[in-house]
Amino acid sequence: MKKALISGITGQDGSYLAELLLQKGYQVHGIKRRSSSFNTGRVDSIYHDFHEAGANFFLHFADVADSSSLTRLLYDIRPDEIYNLAAQSHVRVSFDIPEYTADVTAVGALRMLEAMRQTGVQARFYQASSSEMFGSAPPPQSETTVFHPRSPYACAKMFGHNITVNYRESYGLFAASGILFNHESPRRGETFVTRKIARAAAHIKFGLQKKLYMGNIEAKRDWGYAPEFVEAMWLMMQQDLPDDFVIGTGEMRTVREFIEHAFDRCGLDWKEYTEIDARYFRPAEVDALQADPSKARRVLGWEPRVTFKELVRIMVDAELEDLRRRQAGVLTPVGEAQ
Repeated sequence: MKKALISGITGQDGSYLAELLLQKGYQVHGIKRRSSSFNTGRVDSIYHDFHEAGANFFLHFADVADSSSLTRLLYDIRPDEIYNLAAQSHVRVSFDIPEYTADVTAVGALRMLEAMRQTGVQARFYQASSSEMFGSAPPPQSETTVFHPRSPYACAKMFGHNITVNYRESYGLFAASGILFNHESPRRGETFVTRKIARAAAHIKFGLQKKLYMGNIEAKRDWGYAPEFVEAMWLMMQQDLPDDFVIGTGEMRTVREFIEHAFDRCGLDWKEYTEIDARYFRPAEVDALQADPSKARRVLGWEPRVTFKELVRIMVDAELEDLRRRQAGVLTPVGEAQ
């Protein structure tokens, strides 16, 4: 039985990846930070299904900001695969807390790689890189596109990406990076733009909210479905040699189009309920991100299946169903594993 260690397991990608690996017969270990409030909603049902039944799912207190806890875990678990998904991952927030973003998102990757080197654990390492590293580089963007980061988050991710390449070349580690473009699901955090839009449309439909306040709605992004993107992560780790791969749909849409489709799904005219608020603009905007995933298609055999319109429908329908359940007195937050 293969053993996998996932940092950031309580996030959107971590929860979907944990489910995928457990279905493939892995023993999965996840890192969770100590918090005064519960922060495991996305993985609680996974823990119940896979830990109680077969003891194949474990959560450990540790932090990518604490190198000693990472070293201890590697000694104890001896994983075959390590997926570093932990980050302060909100782009707009990174302008407000740049130092923290750098410590967790950039140096956190270094701490994990260095723990691997010092312990001698022969694991395969996956680094969650980001399309935000491309910044203002003209689309479409591929593995050979020159990075031009436009936020503290993007700069931190660029360090994490480059240090992964450095450890691969310096120490012979199997260290791969997935340069993932935007990928969404009902488990997306509520402050991220797609979940914010889907949630607002549903709440306005139910009379629980009056307006959706947005920043730059003409920004263009390449949006895919998160459960499909974690499949690409796993495929990268099964290759004979480590490499870096751009993962995306190759299709670019505006934030405005996402709003239009979300409100249309609720039978609403988005123009009546959407207002632009300067507070939500970034100090440095990224206008257009579009993946060229031809390498992933050729080498990994990976293809996106869920279309843009299907993605919007999935997210809005999940919000509507959550509100119906809440009205009926059944409280299951939409972000939980389902």
